[in-house]
Amino acid sequence: MTGLDYPLYPTFAFLGFVFALIPLPWHLQAWNSGTCYYMIWTAISCLNQFINSIVWHNNAINWAPVWCDISIRIMLGASVGIPAASLCINRRLYNIARVHAVTVTKAEKRRAILIDTLICVLFPMIFIALQYVVQGHRFDIYEDIGCYPFIYNTLPAFFLSDSMPIIIGLISMVYCGLSLRAFYRRRVQFNQFLASNTSLSASRYFRLMALAMTELLCTIPLASFMIWLNSAAQPVQPWVSWENVHYDFSRVVQYPSILWTRDYLLVVAIQLTRWFVVICAFIFFAFFGFAAEARKNYSAAYWAVAKLFRFSPAKPQPRMDSKNGFNRPPRAPAMISSAGSLPVYVAKEQKRTSSLASSWEYSLDEKRAATVAETTPSPSPSEEYFPHVGYDDVDLIEPGRAV
Repeated sequence: MTGLDYPLYPTFAFLGFVFALIPLPWHLQAWNSGTCYYMIWTAISCLNQFINSIVWHNNAINWAPVWCDISIRIMLGASVGIPAASLCINRRLYNIARVHAVTVTKAEKRRAILIDTLICVLFPMIFIALQYVVQGHRFDIYEDIGCYPFIYNTLPAFFLSDSMPIIIGLISMVYCGLSLRAFYRRRVQFNQFLASNTSLSASRYFRLMALAMTELLCTIPLASFMIWLNSAAQPVQPWVSWENVHYDFSRVVQYPSILWTRDYLLVVAIQLTRWFVVICAFIFFAFFGFAAEARKNYSAAYWAVAKLFRFSPAKPQPRMDSKNGFNRPPRAPAMISSAGSLPVYVAKEQKRTSSLASSWEYSLDEKRAATVAETTPSPSPSEEYFPHVGYDDVDLIEPGRAV
């Protein structure tokens, strides 16, 4: 198993750290605080797991106890921080689907960011502090895994630790259902709101909705499975006292891989915990890493780096206009001014026996001339115009030829 994890897992963990932070700049510009907290929690978690998998590869030595104190708290915070960020995304999408301008003024923007900060930062911090109640000792170290928190498997641990992601997921589910309902009822007003909103397009809205629904479909089943896994791997212990739970709290238990890999359920629990944050990073990048604004920012970053090496994008070719003689409409064939500009067909002179025949031929020629005039470009101002060439002047005038 270690051969499969290394270097595969460190590679994916580092890529997850990078991919999660790539869309951060333009989401900060759009004041999407819930999305930004999602990226930050995911990136920090991937970086934490990357460091652990590198430092404790093929060893379970307590190299850095202070780092492990920080690392296990990052893991505990991310277990509720990522679902909480998804909750903020669903909450914002619901307010938009109700066609309420969530961030119209700067005061409302600050208020929305403050609420998201309380949910995504303050609540995880309170959650981390409460874990001390059910934390049996300082931490564990697993070979090839690194630092890992130890939660004493008691009934209070179910309420303080295991059930929190499920509660957050259920609240997100309610917001998601209300968003779909409000969007279905107010489609026209919703489209008008998005058309006037500069920070959120229809494409970004539906990508956020898809991300939130994907996160929702993963959070509740995974958290439920972890509860079953914890109860199946180790029997639930009775809560005796605070002193019993925290007896010899400062100890650090170290597990070589030959020992901890024998417990199949423990292996599944640990691998799901560490791979879940990497999957979250890749899912987020799949939704937002290939969007139009992402490609635009990639291009800008690429040419910013290329300019350091004296490369610059090719300038667009100047548009050809009439000054250069291009893109002009085709001109009519050149005509001699004395012949006029309209190619008029004139019947051969015949002996007129009656005024009626003469008038009929004359009117027929006028109809033909009017038809040709509609399909021929108008003459230039410098050319003379002869409205009609008489019967007695010439026998026949052909198009494009001088009379």
